[in-house]
Amino acid sequence: MGFFEQIKQGLKKTAQFLNTDLRDLFRAEGRLVDDEFLEELNALLIRTDMGVQAAKEITDEIRDVYRARVVTREELLAHVKVKLKALLAQGDSPLAFAADGPTVIMVAGVNGAGKTTSIAKLASLFASQGKKVVLGAADTFRAAAVEQLTIWAGRLGAEIVSGPPGSDPASVAHRAVAQAVERGADVCIIDTAGRLQTQQNLMQQLGKIQRVISKQIPAAPHETLLVLDATTGQNGISQARNFTEAAPCTGIVLAKLDGTAKGGVVVAIRRQVGLPVKFVGVGEQAGDLTPFRADEFVEALFADLASIGR
Repeated sequence: MGFFEQIKQGLKKTAQFLNTDLRDLFRAEGRLVDDEFLEELNALLIRTDMGVQAAKEITDEIRDVYRARVVTREELLAHVKVKLKALLAQGDSPLAFAADGPTVIMVAGVNGAGKTTSIAKLASLFASQGKKVVLGAADTFRAAAVEQLTIWAGRLGAEIVSGPPGSDPASVAHRAVAQAVERGADVCIIDTAGRLQTQQNLMQQLGKIQRVISKQIPAAPHETLLVLDATTGQNGISQARNFTEAAPCTGIVLAKLDGTAKGGVVVAIRRQVGLPVKFVGVGEQAGDLTPFRADEFVEALFADLASIGR
């Protein structure tokens, strides 16, 4: 599937949620834009988890343009889509690849966010492009993570570097980068232990890993991606802020988008964190990770809503 179909499938729960709410909002052919309508619209938008501020901006614009007029569903959707595209706009945000030698990508996130699976999906994406990949299993605190990554490496034909349980994660990262250089790999992806943003010692460890990597390759890590679980909604905002303070992140991978009816959280992340959303996870399979494109995301979100009430 192309991006549009993938993201449309991933947004299925959110779209069904919107479908129901918009059907209730437009019980007749059109609605008078009065205070009652605006309150209902604002509540609908907030329920998608896009955040109070973004919902207010959209509602205020609808008020300014249509107040005391009867608006049709089609008019409303067209206006909301334009506003959402503007709120999500981030320009082109492709991964930054090294001009020479391996591109090093460090991946962070809280426990259970889908970090290890997202790394496997990234590795699968690079392998499908003919790139040679080395994985660094620097989550030395969780044997299951190393085992999971090792299984994926075998499936994808990628090399993996790991260490004994409880060993220094920075040491594993160092050896992974060294092996990537030695083997002429195109990409080295470093997994890190899942951690809560309140665990300051572990958060500081992220900075140490970055420093160790940069001593080997001055520009590395070329990307530090933060994996957020879309199903956690607004909790992802505080996670993103704290992780960015500990180890400056360059972009977000929004995992499990297919598992939530609150796909609007993408808007909140863009508005409140400012980091570009690089990828979204839309399923369980290796190929279910796709680069994020704002305009197509919005179109996919509303793709099945034209027939509401007909």
